[in-house]
Amino acid sequence: MEELKLTKEWDKVFEKSEKVEHSKATFHNRYGIALACDVYQPKNASGKLPAVAVCGPFGAVKEQSSGLYAQELAKRGFLTIAFDPSFTGESGGLPRYVASPDINTEDFCAAVDYLSCRGEDVDADKIGILGICGWGGMALNAAAMDTRIKATVASTMYDMTRVNAKGYFDAQDSEEARYETKKALNEQRTADYKRGTYELAGGVVDPLPADAPFFVKDYYDYYKTKRGYHVRSLNSNNGWNKTSSLSFMNMPILAYSNEIRSAVLLIHGEKAHSCYFSKDAYAAMIKGSKYAANKELLIIPNAVHTDLYDRLDVIPFDKIEAFFKAHF
Repeated sequence: MEELKLTKEWDKVFEKSEKVEHSKATFHNRYGIALACDVYQPKNASGKLPAVAVCGPFGAVKEQSSGLYAQELAKRGFLTIAFDPSFTGESGGLPRYVASPDINTEDFCAAVDYLSCRGEDVDADKIGILGICGWGGMALNAAAMDTRIKATVASTMYDMTRVNAKGYFDAQDSEEARYETKKALNEQRTADYKRGTYELAGGVVDPLPADAPFFVKDYYDYYKTKRGYHVRSLNSNNGWNKTSSLSFMNMPILAYSNEIRSAVLLIHGEKAHSCYFSKDAYAAMIKGSKYAANKELLIIPNAVHTDLYDRLDVIPFDKIEAFFKAHF
């Protein structure tokens, strides 16, 4: 496993809580990629604790939303980790800034490997995962595959395979539209190979156009301002490789979601542009399923997509805590 250089100072976009102990650690996935994580645990805790692995949003780093969620859950009695996905942040993997529906699902399962083997401070029979935004979809995909996961929360979820294949609100859901997108991306592959580097897609648009959709303005307000900007965040800076979209276009990640036997809680804002992802995912998850009784969709009144990134007055942590404790 490659040796990672981890930042020693506190460089999160949120304040450190005096109620938790924080440390850094590394683990690896089954592709041999080294992953970096922040470990949060209740101060003065003893014995084996229930554990939760947190990741997301898509294009963010562990110093942003996932760390905030992890720290808050640690204050409530869980041992948590917030990790950077493969190829991003402080985690390893080359080339940089590439996403993969397979590898990024595996990242969650690798986090479960790590938590299961920590030893004296984690109860291996009480491990859950929490995915934010695009990593909400990855979390559901991991839950469909990994029977060690006892409970899953997906907050303000994106189905990255659907949005890449069909566009926002399925507005480009045609063979012709997909062909033109694939044609452009494959031309980009040729250009990247000739040049020997990967063209970046750009993060959140900056400067912000006056006529930008409201959700783009919301992204700007988080990723491009003091509220959420981080130097290692793809969305705050130059974005993913342009060709990352290719692998998502014909590899749907939620094909077997209605076979998830463990508990799932989907949380979304009522006014989020992305709310249809959770509503449709929930409907598909319970359709014809023998395991629908432990599935739940929670809609937060008046909340937009990014409210569930960091708004402590909006994110339903009491519900999340109760959900994990009920199903561990």
